[in-house]
Amino acid sequence: MRNDGNLDDPNGPAGRADRSDDIPSADRSTSIPRSLVSLGSLLTRLAGRGNPLAARPGRTRVAVATGAVCCLGLVGVSVVGADPAGEPATPDQRAEIAQRAEADAASRGLAREPVAPVTGSPAPETSPSPTAKPTATATATAKRKARPTRIAPVAGLDQAQMDNAKTIVRTAQKMDVPRRAMVIAVATAMQESNLYNYASGVLPESQEYPHQAIGWDHDSVGLFQQRPSSGWGSVRDLMKPEYATRQFLTALEQIPGWQDLPLTDAAQAVQVSAFGWLYAQHEWRATEVVDAILA
Repeated sequence: MRNDGNLDDPNGPAGRADRSDDIPSADRSTSIPRSLVSLGSLLTRLAGRGNPLAARPGRTRVAVATGAVCCLGLVGVSVVGADPAGEPATPDQRAEIAQRAEADAASRGLAREPVAPVTGSPAPETSPSPTAKPTATATATAKRKARPTRIAPVAGLDQAQMDNAKTIVRTAQKMDVPRRAMVIAVATAMQESNLYNYASGVLPESQEYPHQAIGWDHDSVGLFQQRPSSGWGSVRDLMKPEYATRQFLTALEQIPGWQDLPLTDAAQAVQVSAFGWLYAQHEWRATEVVDAILA
């Protein structure tokens, strides 16, 4: 293998290096000084090193130039050198060079195709980031939803009684009746059932439905002790506090001038009880309960 890194020094102790491209000249020792001969030889060799693809006698005609960089990375480009003395490449060599150049150009062209632009905007995120802090509005909404649906008992009632009173008031609101009707209904239920949903010991069927107590007053059932035998409705329906309330308020609205009657008279006109005067004692408590539910 050649070693182009060492230049010949004719004046060195080893003498002239034996290289195939150094052609001895008889003129070196006569008319041309040795220093000029050495300089000319050096320039000639440097010129040859500057073109690694130049043809040299006795050397391989094909050289490989590596390290050509393109968009696809490092590739090796094979170049077929021309014949010595500047002779042009043969037709076969030119065809091979053209074929390889065409393949390289096609590869670069594919790699450089522009990416299609994004025409649509990205879809917005529907879920919040795990690290995002809730806003003040979201926190307030969560607090409102977290509030208990039950209303604290007032007027000496327990929670079960207060829940039944709430059902009466909410049902009256759905029927769009005035507040006076709500107070009359709650006071009537306080007297009839102490605001507990009663089943009847006389009607075993009534005990099959949700109830809070059992009474023995004939076939009277529910919050208003309404009797199925008197046409108030079926046992199943009267055991539902909302249905029983609707039946009572519907009957109340059929009493002429009920809004101007004393509470005890209005309630007695609906219930037809043997002790009609007892309803009046619950008016103040019923008023307090309705106010608490409507607040």
